[in-house]
Amino acid sequence: MLDSIIEFIRSAFTEQIVNDPIWATVALIGQLVFGGRFVLQWLVSEYKKKSHVPTAFWFMSLAGSLILLSYSIHIKNPIFTLGFSLNTLIYLRNIHLIHLHAKKGVITAIEEGED
Repeated sequence: MLDSIIEFIRSAFTEQIVNDPIWATVALIGQLVFGGRFVLQWLVSEYKKKSHVPTAFWFMSLAGSLILLSYSIHIKNPIFTLGFSLNTLIYLRNIHLIHLHAKKGVITAIEEGED
Protein backbone atom coordinates (compact mmCIF):
# COMPACT_ATOMS: atom_id res chain seq x y z
CA MET A 1 0.00 0.00 0.00
CA LEU A 2 2.76 2.45 0.94
CA ASP A 3 4.61 1.55 -2.25
CA SER A 4 1.56 2.40 -4.37
CA ILE A 5 1.18 5.76 -2.60
CA ILE A 6 4.84 6.58 -3.16
CA GLU A 7 4.55 5.54 -6.81
CA PHE A 8 1.46 7.70 -7.25
CA ILE A 9 3.26 10.75 -5.79
CA ARG A 10 6.36 10.12 -7.92
CA SER A 11 4.29 9.69 -11.05
CA ALA A 12 2.17 12.78 -10.39
CA PHE A 13 5.27 14.84 -9.64
CA THR A 14 6.96 13.73 -12.86
CA GLU A 15 3.92 14.14 -15.10
CA GLN A 16 2.57 17.38 -13.70
CA ILE A 17 5.59 19.32 -12.48
CA VAL A 18 8.69 18.10 -14.31
CA ASN A 19 6.98 17.62 -17.69
CA ASP A 20 4.87 20.80 -17.51
CA PRO A 21 6.60 23.34 -15.23
CA ILE A 22 4.87 26.45 -16.59
CA TRP A 23 1.37 25.12 -15.94
CA ALA A 24 2.49 23.68 -12.62
CA THR A 25 3.62 27.19 -11.67
CA VAL A 26 0.28 28.64 -12.83
CA ALA A 27 -1.56 26.07 -10.68
CA LEU A 28 0.65 26.84 -7.66
CA ILE A 29 0.04 30.58 -8.01
CA GLY A 30 -3.69 29.97 -8.33
CA GLN A 31 -3.69 27.80 -5.24
CA LEU A 32 -1.68 30.37 -3.27
CA VAL A 33 -4.08 33.18 -4.23
CA PHE A 34 -7.13 31.01 -3.56
CA GLY A 35 -5.79 29.80 -0.20
CA GLY A 36 -4.44 33.24 0.71
CA ARG A 37 -7.94 34.64 0.84
CA PHE A 38 -8.54 32.69 4.06
CA VAL A 39 -5.32 34.02 5.57
CA LEU A 40 -6.50 37.54 4.68
CA GLN A 41 -9.92 36.91 6.23
CA TRP A 42 -8.33 35.50 9.37
CA LEU A 43 -5.92 38.44 9.76
CA VAL A 44 -8.66 41.04 9.23
CA SER A 45 -10.92 39.23 11.71
CA GLU A 46 -8.12 39.14 14.28
CA TYR A 47 -7.49 42.85 13.75
CA LYS A 48 -11.18 43.71 14.13
CA LYS A 49 -11.66 41.21 16.98
CA LYS A 50 -14.73 39.79 15.22
CA SER A 51 -15.48 37.61 12.22
CA HIS A 52 -15.27 39.71 9.07
CA VAL A 53 -15.07 38.99 5.34
CA PRO A 54 -13.30 41.90 3.61
CA THR A 55 -14.12 42.85 0.02
CA ALA A 56 -10.60 41.79 -1.01
CA PHE A 57 -11.59 38.22 -0.05
CA TRP A 58 -14.01 38.13 -3.01
CA PHE A 59 -11.47 39.56 -5.44
CA MET A 60 -8.87 37.00 -4.31
CA SER A 61 -11.51 34.28 -4.63
CA LEU A 62 -12.27 35.39 -8.18
CA ALA A 63 -8.60 35.66 -9.20
CA GLY A 64 -7.67 32.28 -7.71
CA SER A 65 -10.73 30.64 -9.20
CA LEU A 66 -9.99 32.01 -12.69
CA ILE A 67 -6.38 30.85 -12.52
CA LEU A 68 -7.39 27.39 -11.32
CA LEU A 69 -10.18 27.27 -13.92
CA SER A 70 -7.65 27.88 -16.68
CA TYR A 71 -5.41 25.16 -15.24
CA SER A 72 -8.30 22.68 -14.97
CA ILE A 73 -9.19 23.37 -18.62
CA HIS A 74 -5.53 22.84 -19.57
CA ILE A 75 -5.39 19.45 -17.84
CA LYS A 76 -8.83 18.59 -19.26
CA ASN A 77 -10.41 17.81 -15.91
CA PRO A 78 -14.18 18.25 -16.28
CA ILE A 79 -14.91 18.03 -12.55
CA PHE A 80 -12.53 20.83 -11.56
CA THR A 81 -13.57 22.84 -14.63
CA LEU A 82 -17.22 22.62 -13.63
CA GLY A 83 -16.44 23.45 -9.99
CA PHE A 84 -14.28 26.48 -10.74
CA SER A 85 -16.77 27.69 -13.37
CA LEU A 86 -19.55 27.73 -10.79
CA ASN A 87 -17.26 29.35 -8.19
CA THR A 88 -16.34 32.07 -10.66
CA LEU A 89 -20.00 32.93 -11.28
CA ILE A 90 -20.71 33.10 -7.54
CA TYR A 91 -17.71 35.36 -6.87
CA LEU A 92 -18.66 37.65 -9.76
CA ARG A 93 -22.19 37.90 -8.37
CA ASN A 94 -20.92 38.75 -4.86
CA ILE A 95 -18.61 41.44 -6.26
CA HIS A 96 -21.52 42.83 -8.31
CA LEU A 97 -23.74 42.95 -5.20
CA ILE A 98 -20.98 44.73 -3.24
CA HIS A 99 -20.65 47.26 -6.07
CA LEU A 100 -24.43 47.87 -6.21
CA HIS A 101 -24.62 48.30 -2.45
CA ALA A 102 -21.66 50.71 -2.39
CA LYS A 103 -23.27 52.71 -5.20
CA LYS A 104 -26.39 53.29 -3.07
CA GLY A 105 -24.21 54.78 -0.31
CA VAL A 106 -26.39 53.37 2.46
CA ILE A 107 -24.62 52.08 5.56
CA THR A 108 -26.53 49.57 7.66
CA ALA A 109 -26.08 49.04 11.39
CA ILE A 110 -24.17 45.82 10.66
CA GLU A 111 -21.71 47.68 8.44
CA GLU A 112 -20.84 50.37 10.97
CA GLY A 113 -17.08 50.31 11.38
CA GLU A 114 -16.52 47.84 8.55
CA ASP A 115 -13.91 48.34 5.81
